[in-house]
Amino acid sequence: MTTRPDPAGQIWASIDIGSNSFRLELARLSGDRYQRVSYIKESVRLGAGLDDQGMLTEAAMQRGLECLKGFGEQLVGIAPERIRAVATQTLREARNRNAFLARAQAVLGHPIEVIAGREEARLIYAGVARLQPSDKPRLVIDIGGRSTEMILGRGRKPLLAESFGVGSVGLSVRFFADGRYTPESFRAAQVAAGAELEEALTLFRPELWKEALGSSGTVGAVSQILAASGKTDGRITPAALRWCVEQCLAAGSQDKLQLPGLKDDRRPVVAGGLCILYTLLTQFGIEELLPTKGALRQGVIFDLVERLQPSGARDPRADSVNELQERFEVDVAQAERVSSQAELLYRQLAPKPAPELLRELGWAAALHEVGMLVSHHDHHRHSAYVIAHVDAAGFSTNQLQRLAGLALGQRGGLRKLEAQLNDASLLDQLIALRLAVILCHARTPTAVATPRLERAGRQLTLHCPKTSSAEQARTRFLLKEEAEAWAKSGLLELAVV
Repeated sequence: MTTRPDPAGQIWASIDIGSNSFRLELARLSGDRYQRVSYIKESVRLGAGLDDQGMLTEAAMQRGLECLKGFGEQLVGIAPERIRAVATQTLREARNRNAFLARAQAVLGHPIEVIAGREEARLIYAGVARLQPSDKPRLVIDIGGRSTEMILGRGRKPLLAESFGVGSVGLSVRFFADGRYTPESFRAAQVAAGAELEEALTLFRPELWKEALGSSGTVGAVSQILAASGKTDGRITPAALRWCVEQCLAAGSQDKLQLPGLKDDRRPVVAGGLCILYTLLTQFGIEELLPTKGALRQGVIFDLVERLQPSGARDPRADSVNELQERFEVDVAQAERVSSQAELLYRQLAPKPAPELLRELGWAAALHEVGMLVSHHDHHRHSAYVIAHVDAAGFSTNQLQRLAGLALGQRGGLRKLEAQLNDASLLDQLIALRLAVILCHARTPTAVATPRLERAGRQLTLHCPKTSSAEQARTRFLLKEEAEAWAKSGLLELAVV
C-alpha cells in the first residue's frame, strides 16, 4: 500500500476528501522535483450519500470513516505540520458536516479543512502548473463528484478560478439513479449541466486560452476508455465523447456497459461525467481536452510547502489579507497597532505559541475592522460576516470561520461565542485581541505601553502603568467594563491593577 516514511522527515502528505473518491498522496520535494512516494485512492462515493434534506447518511459516513482510518495508519511517523487534509463540495453542502468532521478527524488523527470552490480551483491549478509547466495561456478543467472547477492561467499564476455545482456523482444520481441509459436521460442531464455552466461562457471563452487540460478522476477515466478502445491516444474530443454516449445507449444500462478501460468504481458515475464533458467541449469550443499531470492533492502539497517557508514569506494567505484590507479600506495603521499589541499580550498568555495560532491572531487583528466599510455601528458583526463569507485564497472555510469568530468577539458580550470558547487556544487569542482593541482605542500613532498580563488558573491580572493622563483614565474605564464582561461569561476573572 505504501512506503513507510523515512526518519529524515522529508515526506509531505495530502488527503483529498472528494465527493466520489478519497485520495492520499505522499511525496518528497527537492527544488522543483516532485517525487511521489505513495498514492492510495478509495472509491467512497460520499456525495451519493447526501439525502433530500442535504444530510449525509450514516452509511456514507461509515464508508468515509473506514477509509480515513486506513489513511491515518499510513501517516504514522510523518510530522503533523507536513500533513494537510482538505474536503470539497459534498462537505461544503452537507448540513451535518460538523458531526461528520468531528468523527473523521478523530479516526484520521489530523484536522480536516473544508475548502471553498474557488480555493479548490486555485489548488488544482497549483498542482497542474507545477507538474506540467507551460507559458501558454491555458484552461484547466476538473470534474469532481459534485462540482466542476474551471481555471484560466498562465505559467504558475491562476488568472481566473471558478467552481460550479455540477459533478459526475450528483448528475448520475439525479438522471441515472436506476442505472438505465436512455436518450431522454442523456439529453436532460446535458441540459442541466449546460444550465449550471452557462454563466461561465464569457469568462472562459476560447480566445482567452491556447490549450485545454483536464485534471483528476472523470477526465482520467474517460481518457483511459478512449485510449484502451483505440478511439484516440487519450485525447478527449467531441466525436470521441459521442461514441462513448452511443456505447452507453447501445448497452441500455450501466450493468451491461462494456467499455475497454472502464473501472468498476467509475461505472456508477460515468454517464454523468460524460454529459458534463460533452457539454463543456461543445459549449466552450474545446476541440480537444488533454489529460494532465497534477491535481488537487499535489496542489495541496505545494501550497503547504509555501506556507512553511521561513517567516511565511510565500504564504498566499498574507496576500489575501492585504487585498481584503485594500478592498474594504481598512485603517492599516490602526490594524498594525492592534496586531502588535495583541501579539505582545498573546505571548504572555502562551510563551511558546504555535506559529499558526500566532498568524491567525495577526490576520484577525488585520481584518477586525473590515466591517467599518458597511457601518460603524456594530462593525464587529459586519466584519465577522464578511470574513466568514469572503473568498480568500489560501484560507479554508474552517479557518475563515475561526477568524470571523475572533472578529465578532472583539467587543461586546461574550455569550455570542459561548460554544467556540471551549477551545482554549481560541480563548487566549480572543483575550489578546479584545485587550489590544481597548488599549489602542484612541487610534493614536504614538506607541502604547503594553501592560503585563499574568494568569493563575481562571484569574487574569492586567498590570497597567499608572499615569494621570485623561487617555489612561478612559482606557481604565473600558478595561473595567471588559472585566465585567468576562465576569458575566463565567469563563474567567479579569483584574486590572
